[in-house]
Amino acid sequence: MVGTARGALRVGLLGYGVAGRVFHAPLIAATPGLRLHAVVTRDPERRLQVRREHPDARLVDDPDLLWRLPDALDLVVVATPNRNHVPAARAAIAVGLPVVVDKPLAATAAEGRDLVAEAARRGVPLTVFQNRRLDGDFLTARRLVDEGALGTVTRFESRFERWRPEIKPGWRESGTPDQAGGVLYDLGAHLIDQAVQLFGPVASVYAEVDRRRPDAQVDDDAFVALTHTGGVRSHLWMSAVAAQVGPRLRILGSRAAYTSWGLDPQEAALRDGGRPGAAGWGAVPPERYGLLGSDDDARPVPTEPGRYQSFYAQVAAALRDGGPLPVDPRDAVDTVGLIELAHRAAAEGVALPVPPGAADAG
Repeated sequence: MVGTARGALRVGLLGYGVAGRVFHAPLIAATPGLRLHAVVTRDPERRLQVRREHPDARLVDDPDLLWRLPDALDLVVVATPNRNHVPAARAAIAVGLPVVVDKPLAATAAEGRDLVAEAARRGVPLTVFQNRRLDGDFLTARRLVDEGALGTVTRFESRFERWRPEIKPGWRESGTPDQAGGVLYDLGAHLIDQAVQLFGPVASVYAEVDRRRPDAQVDDDAFVALTHTGGVRSHLWMSAVAAQVGPRLRILGSRAAYTSWGLDPQEAALRDGGRPGAAGWGAVPPERYGLLGSDDDARPVPTEPGRYQSFYAQVAAALRDGGPLPVDPRDAVDTVGLIELAHRAAAEGVALPVPPGAADAG
């Protein structure tokens, strides 16, 4: 059993695009008790990158080779294009291999729900890479909310905005439904997950989902409004066409507000070759601290260091010692369900209620 395995747990990584190369491979390599054992990619350039960046990892052309020798691995990470998340995870589960799936878990909540049920039936650990729960600004916001520093929260504003006026080639810009492309599936999967983590289940969804760039096949600009059952309203913006970006977070409460600007630095550090454990990892300089208070009396609040490394550390601990996985996959099913409902709400131009029981259908 994985939980009693000796030595580093052997990890097979499916995909070496942005998700695999920038996030998963370096975080796996930096986690004590894990070893990047195999990488599945056919792309010649990416194979060269693997050899250069992770020379001890075995290169594999076809994921079917992994399923034929499941005893050679202890964990599979699915970082493929979205359309392959479910079939790849299902194949790993079928041979009893624990699975980490990059977000979004699936293109539809029904597919995700079936996958979660299959993993539970077979007793195979399954979790989802929601790394933005470990952004420093989100950790800070969560602490302030939990401490009551804001009083009763009434509105949560959150943005992931970019300036990419030219369409990039690749599956993320594909318009076919099975690709689950567009900013709502990409950035929205983070923003919706964060909002629900902070303020709980959702009662209704309103959305505006648009294609702003010429010849765009998928949404590149979206706004989602969630009304939580507890009364908080979350206003979420995601865009590839924001030439000037707004605050990253703004939380309004009865006693104070909290506003922060700029993205968590961990993604940029990983892209530049940085690794967890380096001095200052995940830290935000004082000049970028968010402000807590009112316009007349606001003070900087130190931003907690981001800690993406905690995700795989908790995965390793769960597989060895039977502790909890970092993300309940049912949360990811709920997020996909809200994305689907947001698309419907935008098409119909109305706010739509979340169906009864949707939040616990996973």
